[in-house]
Amino acid sequence: MIYTVTFNPAIDYVVKVDHLTLGMVNRTAQEDIYYGGKGINVSIVLKNLGIQSTALGFVAGFTGKEISDGVAATGVSSDFITLREGMSRINVKIKSQEESEINGQGPMIHDDELEELYKKLDEIKDGDILVLAGSIPNTLPEDIYEKIMARLQEKDIRIVVDATKDLLLNVLKYHPFMIKPNNHELGEMFGVVLKNNDEIIHYAKELQKRGARNVLISMAGDGAILVTEDGETHISATPKGTVKNSVGAGDSMVAGFIAGYLQKGTYENALKMGIATGSASAFSEGLATKEAVEELLSNMQ
Repeated sequence: MIYTVTFNPAIDYVVKVDHLTLGMVNRTAQEDIYYGGKGINVSIVLKNLGIQSTALGFVAGFTGKEISDGVAATGVSSDFITLREGMSRINVKIKSQEESEINGQGPMIHDDELEELYKKLDEIKDGDILVLAGSIPNTLPEDIYEKIMARLQEKDIRIVVDATKDLLLNVLKYHPFMIKPNNHELGEMFGVVLKNNDEIIHYAKELQKRGARNVLISMAGDGAILVTEDGETHISATPKGTVKNSVGAGDSMVAGFIAGYLQKGTYENALKMGIATGSASAFSEGLATKEAVEELLSNMQ
């Protein structure tokens, strides 16, 4: 079984405004609602690809109920913990001449509610996959990823971590199965500006030396680089298409990587599926569908 964890789920309210003018009343040209959070996105895309998972995390208030209902409507199984205070956040994403975001803060999570999550994670079995994705709300300890991985390290669980800087660096000692920084985040970790593939590969291998098994570096329109635990390096370009939506593309790449690895058991296929699935989301208004992914795969070298 695959489990995803989203600590701070959200309703993403995406609006298009033809010409956004600050300080004035603006009318929307289009409005869409998505049930967001990086782990939830991974679960939805896996479902679209025909793979079941269970989405874990915290929800609160009327917005939390809407998130739970919305996730269920996609066909994804969830086992969210309902918090006794606050409300799940609403993120407003404005698309106009430029893209802007206003992200909500999220609810308070108490110690006993966090312990409830730990107990659910304790039920994960050998051979399962766990995806830890996204930022940590300020009501949780900053080392929550480390605590989870330390708690599970005696089990044979493949843990995928999609987080930034210290959140990612601090878990490497627990040997995550796969990590997915982008090229800019990779440079920030080492205080450098990466200028070419050779430099990206060099620093990806530095992350391996610190404990990561497989390092997937996403590079937006320039594709991705995968440095594997068996000493191989795979480089893949992005298929051609028009980018319509950047939200969820990285999460879709994670889902595609997992699906591709489970499909054939090879990292080469995992990377190919990851690229195709991330691109399928970027080229559409929503998250990748199986049909869109298959179409891109058929045109990839």
